[in-house]
Amino acid sequence: MLALGLVLNTLGIGFSCWAIFALSVYALPFFVALSIGMTALQSGAGLIGALLIATAGGALTLVLGQVAVATTRSLALRIAIATAFVIPAAVAGYHVVFAVSQIGVPSLAWREVFACLGAVCIGVTSWMRLIVLAQTRPFEPGGVEESPS
Repeated sequence: MLALGLVLNTLGIGFSCWAIFALSVYALPFFVALSIGMTALQSGAGLIGALLIATAGGALTLVLGQVAVATTRSLALRIAIATAFVIPAAVAGYHVVFAVSQIGVPSLAWREVFACLGAVCIGVTSWMRLIVLAQTRPFEPGGVEESPS
C-alpha cells in the first residue's frame, strides 16, 4: 500500500508540473478573459453572458497573439508580443512555485529564491513555446518566391 501511495504521489506531482509548464502560454489570455468576465459580470451581463464574453475575449487574445507572432517579420514586434505573453506567465509561475514551496520549505528567504527560479523557468518555457511559432515558415527576402521549372 505504501508503494502505491508513493507511485500515485509521484504521478500527481509530475502531472502538476507538466500542467504548469504546458499551460504557461495561456496566462495572458486567462488574465484577459478573467478581467473581461469580471467587468461584464459587474455591469449586469449575468453569469452566462459573462462566461461567454470572457471565453471569447480570451480566445481572441490567444489567436491574435499567435497569428501576430507567426506572421510579422519585425523582430522588435515579435519580441514585444512574446514579452506580453511571457510576463503574465512568469508572474503566475512565481505564485505557483511560492505556494507549493510553502509545503516543505520553512524559510521565507528560500521560498522567495525558489519562487524566483520558478518564475524564470516558466517564463523561459513560455518564451520558447511562442518563438517556435515564429520559426515555422521560411524567410523569403523581398517576398519573392522562386517557382520550380
